Amino acid sequence: MKRIAVLASGNGSTLEAILMAIERGQIQNARVTLVNSDQEKAYALVRAEKYGIPWALFRKEDYPDRESYDRALLKRLQAEQIDLVVLAGFMRLVSPVLVAAFRNRMMNIHPSLLPAFPGTRGVADALAYGVKVTGCTVHFVDEGMDTGPIILQEALPVREDDTVESLTEKIHRIEHRLYPKAIDLWVRGKIKVEGRRCYLEQTETGAPERLG
Repeated sequence: MKRIAVLASGNGSTLEAILMAIERGQIQNARVTLVNSDQEKAYALVRAEKYGIPWALFRKEDYPDRESYDRALLKRLQAEQIDLVVLAGFMRLVSPVLVAAFRNRMMNIHPSLLPAFPGTRGVADALAYGVKVTGCTVHFVDEGMDTGPIILQEALPVREDDTVESLTEKIHRIEHRLYPKAIDLWVRGKIKVEGRRCYLEQTETGAPERLG
């Protein structure tokens, strides 16, 4: 049974989507055993309590710098024997300390088709640019901002009457489906990483299928 920690800063709707996917059997042989937040008023913590999941609060103001924060968080993750770290609206850049400890074992989801429009304004930036197609990306976390190897992507047409709010809502619906799929692939040992590319491991003879 793989042990998953979810890091969230806000509402926690993605956390709930993951928990519901586990309940429905869409993610098997895994469970969320810890929810961490850097915000004491994050509704994600309420959702964790609803599902009976232990949670931890690591406030950034309690640590002198990002590395100190991540060392404390890493200590807790290791104590909980976490196999996979899932970022779900966690509004902090993680340091190389955490990346090194969970290389190819830490995922994030971003509301654009990376490498386009990284950062915290992915939806607004895509809309302002005038793109006809956007979407979302599940990727492994590396030392950069939204630069890790891409696991899965799904595209979404942009309508002429779309706003940041309407587009965000539609992307969230995709995220809540795509993220559990990526997690399930990892739990089942299906993801192979070669450099920047992720492949789907084949059980039968044949070349691995490119993910994304």
